[in-house]
Amino acid sequence: MGADQAINYKNQDFEKILQQEGVDVILDMIGADYFQIFLNILKPDGRLVQINSVKSDQVSFSIHQVMNKRLTITGSTLRGREYSFKKKLAQSVLQHVWPLIQEGKFKTIIYKILPFTEAAAAHRLLEESEHTGKIVLVWE
Repeated sequence: MGADQAINYKNQDFEKILQQEGVDVILDMIGADYFQIFLNILKPDGRLVQINSVKSDQVSFSIHQVMNKRLTITGSTLRGREYSFKKKLAQSVLQHVWPLIQEGKFKTIIYKILPFTEAAAAHRLLEESEHTGKIVLVWE
C-alpha cells in the first residue's frame, strides 16, 4: 500500500524494531498502554499527538525524558469543537483529501462487510480486535 515498512504490533515488538531509527511523529489513539513506548521511540524534537484514549487516559512518565529529547506532547479531539470549525474541516477534507481517494491514491483494507442488521456481530468483531482493516455495515 506504499508504506516503506509495516509492523504487526500483535506479533512483532515495534519498540525494539523502531528504537534505533526512531520516529518523528506518532498519532496515538490508544492512550496509556503505549505512552511510555512512544516516548522511548520518538526521535529528539519528536511529537506525540493524542487523539483518543481507548484503554486508559492515566500515565506516569519522566519529565526529564521529555525535556532531554525536547519532545512535544499534544492532544486534540473534535467532540468539543464548535460547529464552524467542524464545517471548515469537512470542507478542507472535501477539497484536499477526497480527490486523492477518488483517484485511488488511498486504498482501504476491508476486513468484512455485514448488513446493518448484524451490527451486534460487527461490534463483537471490533471488541475481539483480531481483524485487520475496516468492518463495514451496509444498508441494502
